[in-house]
This record gives sequence, structure tokens and C-alpha cells, in this order.
Amino acid sequence: TQVLRKSLQRGVVLSTGSFLVYEAHKLISGFVEVHASFKVKDVIEQADYLYGSGETEKLYRLLVQHKNSDDAELLWRLARSSRDLAQLGSTSAEEKKQLTYDSLEYAKKALEKNESNSAAHKWYGICLSDVGDYEGIKTKIGNAIIIKEHFQRAIELNPKDATTIHLIGIWCYSFAEMPWYQRKIAATLFATPPTSTFQEYAANSPLKLFSCLYAADPNFYSKNLLFLGKTYLKLNNKKMALLWLSKAKEYPAQTEEDKQV
Repeated sequence: TQVLRKSLQRGVVLSTGSFLVYEAHKLISGFVEVHASFKVKDVIEQADYLYGSGETEKLYRLLVQHKNSDDAELLWRLARSSRDLAQLGSTSAEEKKQLTYDSLEYAKKALEKNESNSAAHKWYGICLSDVGDYEGIKTKIGNAIIIKEHFQRAIELNPKDATTIHLIGIWCYSFAEMPWYQRKIAATLFATPPTSTFQEYAANSPLKLFSCLYAADPNFYSKNLLFLGKTYLKLNNKKMALLWLSKAKEYPAQTEEDKQV
């Protein structure tokens, strides 16, 4: 009886100990999850501040530490940051190429983690287009439909994203001015090759897209002003072209891309 009593007491002690260990584990796990969540939020907040301040290199150094993250919000920001660093004049040709391919991988990973993330679709499309510059015109044209599909998916998820609407305008502009030999390549790649026109009445008109964006936000983007001017030049309307190119020239240059515009 005494042996049985001691065994039962020992069992209760062990059960209590196991319960306490289990509860402690739950508590610690919960704390780690909450802590991780707060950490991601803090990194994103810091990243957005650096992006707004034009601190391209600092932003990249911050985000590249999290390249193995499972968070789509961090990953698409890293894709954007890698691309921005690649665009800097101080970046060597070799580094630019590596960063361009890295940015595509980060954007792809962001999509894998969250297919419903609008920005991940947008940056995947942008980065896929950039990679085409290294893989030849056939690959670039071959990727065109995929790129537009991702831009359209981004707009479905976030209809108010002016940047993606502008990018579809750039896509339409590129196909509208495509030279004959590239059209022949497109014809071999697609049963129905992608098409566009500069005319305002057309469904895929860059003029319509760029103009709508300007109406919604006149100071949205220096490149939107540039492409309005270029589109009017294609339409042989030099008066309107001069108007928009002058606006692009007078736009305050805050980023490397603004300076290029």
C-alpha cells in the first residue's frame, strides 16, 4: 500500500511537472510568435521610412538580412530595394545583373508566400521585365503576356494602385511602338500576338491610361509625364508633347529615376 501511495504521489508530481513544462512551452511559443510579429512590423516601418527618404543603400542593407523571411510584405520590399540599388549609377554592371536576378527571386518568393498580395504581383512583373534585358528580345517578348497578367492581377487586388496602372500604360506603349522585326518574333511566339495602339480611342491606349492617371493625381510620377509627352510625339502632336515634356523637365527630382526622366 505504501509503495502504491508513493507511486501515485510520484505520478501526480510528474504530471504536475509535465503540465507546468507544457504551459511554459505554450507561453514561450506565444511570446516568440508575438515578438516575431512585432519585429516584422518594426522592420517594415523602418523600411518604409528609408524608402521615403531615398536611402537606397541603407534600405537594402536592412532588408537583405531578412531574405529568408516567410513574410511576403518583407520580400516584395526586398525585391523593390534590390532593383532600386541596381538602378544606381554607382552600381557596377556585374552587381547590377546580380541584383536584377536577385530581385526576381525575392518577388517570386513573395508570391509563393502570399498569392493575394498585390505588390508582390506588381514587383514580380517589373522584375521579370528587367531580367528580359539580359536574356534577349525573344525571352522579353515571350514574357510579355505573363508580365501583363501579373499587373492585371495586382490591379484586381488593389484597383487604386496608380503605379500598376502606369505600368500597364508602359506595357501598351512598348507594344504600340514595337518595330517590325520584333512583331515577327511576337507572331512566332503567340497564336494571337499582343497588340496596342497610341490612339486615344483604343482599348489598349497608353494615352488614355497616362491621361487618366494625371487627372487622378497630377504629381503622381515624373515618368508618367514623360510618357505622356512621348505618346503625343508618336501622335505627331508636338504642341501637346512640348507641354508634357516641359512638365516632366520641371518635376522636382527626388529619386535616381526622376533625374533620369
